[in-house]
Amino acid sequence: MYKRLRNQINGILRGPEGPRGACSGSEHVPEFEPHRHIRLLTFNIQVGINTSSYHHYLTRSWQHFLPHRRRIENLDRIATLLRQYDVVALQECDGGSLRSGYINQVQYLAEAAGIPYWYQQLNRNLGQIAQHSNGLLSRYRPLDVTEHKLPGLIPGRGAIIARYGSEDDPLILVQMHLSLSKAAQQRQLGYVRDLIADYRHVVLMGDMNAHAEQLLTQTPLRETDLIPLPGTAHSFPSWRPEKALDHIMVSPSLEIRRAEVISYPVSDHLPIAMDVALPKGYLETF
Repeated sequence: MYKRLRNQINGILRGPEGPRGACSGSEHVPEFEPHRHIRLLTFNIQVGINTSSYHHYLTRSWQHFLPHRRRIENLDRIATLLRQYDVVALQECDGGSLRSGYINQVQYLAEAAGIPYWYQQLNRNLGQIAQHSNGLLSRYRPLDVTEHKLPGLIPGRGAIIARYGSEDDPLILVQMHLSLSKAAQQRQLGYVRDLIADYRHVVLMGDMNAHAEQLLTQTPLRETDLIPLPGTAHSFPSWRPEKALDHIMVSPSLEIRRAEVISYPVSDHLPIAMDVALPKGYLETF
């Protein structure tokens, strides 16, 4: 009896189809248009759970494991916001398990928002129980997209890197979800720093679980020249923002036209948005 139950549990944890990281493919995606400004958004969607109070972490905790009839409604509200942006970084998505009704939330949001390219990175595969993922949505065709497992004592954190524009001088967009541990963040940001060291035009975006001042003065990112949002750009918790945990940071070569925290409380984080333009003359390199 015990052996049979253990095998059943192991089967659930592995899942029926193995890892479900996926990509839409890029054949139908428009070419990158470097003469236009790019509307960026990063959003931790908390697997579609609408959290608006600390006590919801207790009373709605079951939604991290079981489906809920209003989850799709919440995803549709998120998709309404995403329609306004060109490149979107998503954290805490589900790639298609019991709790999401076996819906790949990255794919669902891309299709509901009318964004042609999507890429799902599966970071922690708990089979039918949960498919913890990051997601990248894009209206432009990237040169390529690569995924990276970030170092840490506990596995399950990742980054997605998309390159746009010119092979010789690309725009590098890195979306990530960092660990809570400061020690792990040091290792993860050292890894990311090495990935971006040779590029001039860089965007870092995602849930970094730390304030910008700490990231740029007390981690390996201090060796970069990245420009953050103001320290007052608080995004967590969504119902009473007092911590700046979500960030978009850019190289000085990218002109920031607008940056803001969006008051759109459908998760426990608020989304962060930024409009950037590539440097003058960049178009001539194509």
